[in-house]
Amino acid sequence: MQKENIAKFLLACLLMFVSFNSQAFSAKEPQEGEDAKVNTEEEIQAYIDHHLQDSYYVNFFSDGETGAHYGFPLPVILWDGGLKVFSSGKFHHGEDIVEVDGQHYRLYHSHIYKTDAEGTITYNEAGFPANERPWDFSITKNVLTMILVSILMLIIFSQLAKTYQKRAFPKKFGRVLEPLVLYVRDEIAKPNIGKNYRKYTGFLLTVFFFIWILNLLGMTPLGVNVTGNIAVTFALALVTFIIVQFSGNKDYWKHIFWMPGVPVPMKIILAPIEVLGMFTKPFALMIRLFANMTAGHVIVMTLVGLIVIFQNWIAGPAFFGFTIFISVIELLVAFLQAYIFTLLSALYIGMAVEEHDHEHPADNEDIPVL
Repeated sequence: MQKENIAKFLLACLLMFVSFNSQAFSAKEPQEGEDAKVNTEEEIQAYIDHHLQDSYYVNFFSDGETGAHYGFPLPVILWDGGLKVFSSGKFHHGEDIVEVDGQHYRLYHSHIYKTDAEGTITYNEAGFPANERPWDFSITKNVLTMILVSILMLIIFSQLAKTYQKRAFPKKFGRVLEPLVLYVRDEIAKPNIGKNYRKYTGFLLTVFFFIWILNLLGMTPLGVNVTGNIAVTFALALVTFIIVQFSGNKDYWKHIFWMPGVPVPMKIILAPIEVLGMFTKPFALMIRLFANMTAGHVIVMTLVGLIVIFQNWIAGPAFFGFTIFISVIELLVAFLQAYIFTLLSALYIGMAVEEHDHEHPADNEDIPVL
């Protein structure tokens, strides 16, 4: 019965996701002489870009006919010769120029630029905006989401920890979390890190649940795409990189700069390759998570957009079915990407803290002598 309720809940979420986004894709009535299909395709492309990018405004949904947005603005925090704080609502979704202390700012393609009073944007030879950008410490939609997820995890796992301290069995939602916690500890941390696994299990649990919850939120109609932001995946990979390097023992560093058991000429050749490998590992973590989550969002949003473009009784149900199918796969991918990131992090840490036995096997009591 519990499995049936979970399945019904997930199906309801998927249907809500498709329904909300289909309504968001509803195009305005074309003006006389305009191509309705082209108009719709442009709006769909703009909506997909908006979903993938970060934003200074939390937008629940928009009215395609009136162009009204329903949500709330977030605080803008800039450092430009001094601290400047104001509401992103003053930008009116990029339509207005905001003046603060005699300096004008404009929201353009999800970035804030310094402009003149007219809001002029200049471009360089490569076609990118050449306007100066202030230091931006704003609470964007992605930042707000990460803060809320962090608070949620703190509350949930604090309650779970108190339950374990009382030597009691977890109740309610704790029963769902306990198998996952044990799985990360027993199947990821222990086998890959070894006897020092307890020291790093907290980090592995944090990164697993943090990524997993953010991946699931990325499938909601709220337009949250935190793990599809390469700055976020870079920060996560950077934390793993720092932990690995500071945990590395002498065997780890010796293997990198002066690999034992190989001729000296080969050691000289292999050292730069091993040093490069130190940076390619976190780079792979960053790109894998970013690319997979972004690709999934693009596919789902494109399929929903195709329902609106074709608008017939054959293509509509077909693309709707494809959307549900891909969304179910995305549920698996959301968990799989969190698992892979955690597993590889544990593997890299294990390689750094592994202690090699330099004694002869016959002198080691743990290895039987034949």
